[in-house]
Amino acid sequence: MMQTETLSSSAPPPTVDTPDENQSEGSKLRTFLGILRKFIGVSDLAAVRFSLPSQLLEPTPNLEYWTYLDAPNAFVAIGTSDEPLDRMLEVVRFWLTKDLKYAKGKPCKPYNSCLGEFFRCKWETENNAPKILTSKLGNESSASSKSSVKSNKNASTWSLSPPQHGTSLDSRPVTVSYLTEQTSHHPPVSAFHVSCPERGLSARGFDQITAKFTGTSIKVLPGEHNLGIFITLDQRDGEKYQLTHPAAHLGGLLRGTLTVSVSDTAYITCPKTRLKAILSYVEEGWLGRTTNKVEGVIFRYDPDNDDKTRIQDVPDDDVLVRLSGPWREKVVFTLGSTPLKQVPVEQHFTILDTAPLQVAPKILPPADRQAPNESLTLWGGVTEAIHARQFSRATTLKQELEEAQRVKARERERAGQTHSPVYFSHAVGNEGQPELTEKGREVLERSQKGDWSLDGII
Repeated sequence: MMQTETLSSSAPPPTVDTPDENQSEGSKLRTFLGILRKFIGVSDLAAVRFSLPSQLLEPTPNLEYWTYLDAPNAFVAIGTSDEPLDRMLEVVRFWLTKDLKYAKGKPCKPYNSCLGEFFRCKWETENNAPKILTSKLGNESSASSKSSVKSNKNASTWSLSPPQHGTSLDSRPVTVSYLTEQTSHHPPVSAFHVSCPERGLSARGFDQITAKFTGTSIKVLPGEHNLGIFITLDQRDGEKYQLTHPAAHLGGLLRGTLTVSVSDTAYITCPKTRLKAILSYVEEGWLGRTTNKVEGVIFRYDPDNDDKTRIQDVPDDDVLVRLSGPWREKVVFTLGSTPLKQVPVEQHFTILDTAPLQVAPKILPPADRQAPNESLTLWGGVTEAIHARQFSRATTLKQELEEAQRVKARERERAGQTHSPVYFSHAVGNEGQPELTEKGREVLERSQKGDWSLDGII
């Protein structure tokens, strides 16, 4: 789930106790907990230089694991409505699906990324996410904060439908291409870019976390270079949305079952439409039980005086939509400023129901078209060994990869050189919005056409 183990450029990682190869998942997590206890009080676990044995890792590269496109049909539906409020709701729906893997599966610890490692893939998805037409839900325009909503027996049809992958008889699939590269190692930062030219839609950002072990769980926050996901709608005159990440907690270490909970607040802003969403995550209820609940509002805001950071700070006159529900299950919204509990249930409209949804499969380059530093090839030997339960061999191969990275780092240091990304023009910076190089654009354009060749762009 996280990049919490990093490599020293001058020394090998400290020795850790190797777990029994026949350990259960629960006992492996308790071994992991024992390792983490050595780092209680460390301000940023993501900066600690230690290496985990292969038995404790999920056989998945980190760059493959993080894509935010668990439901690509929610992404391609962004920008389809002519109403600004509806477009904001489309972005919120995408946000609620970006980590569907946690609602439908279990968290894991993938491999750390090596500097210069990259990953590419694509999705072919039907545009089967119904439009969120708020103007049809009430008597007045969706831009009104005092919409009087009529009863709608088909309210649930506004939610995201299950994605259909591949070619359909009645719908041509929409292609979404994805490229990410590890641009920095200290601190560990990766840049990513999502492209859907057919819809004039793109997204980009830097992934970086900070992590702190509290003794029973790991608290994860965005790092200084991670300013969120930036979505641009070219067909809406460059309309841009910034989506910021809240804090998350990785728990269940004592019980031997990993769980993810979310706390704190996420913000979605669109200066052009002057609309903002505040999504407040509630980790526990008053009896201490995990609720996985999110409360939210969409409201008018002033981009030049953006001072509303809590739901209760937003004046009722500015509120257009209220949202509520368990983000792992079903989230509903109502129009207007009336508290959701006071709105009749027939006037609650489902923006997301995770029950029928599954994480969409990626379309990957063939093995013979992958570069040596492409994630699936770079970590292929380790993955194969873990699947074969040859953990000693997997650990050896992993350590060889790590040592090769340290050797390269020492060589760059002696030569007074710094690493330059290949597919992005800078390692960090640019207000959290990485720019593609010509090679990066070429990779995305080729994958959009189903061309996985790397001739001239590696």
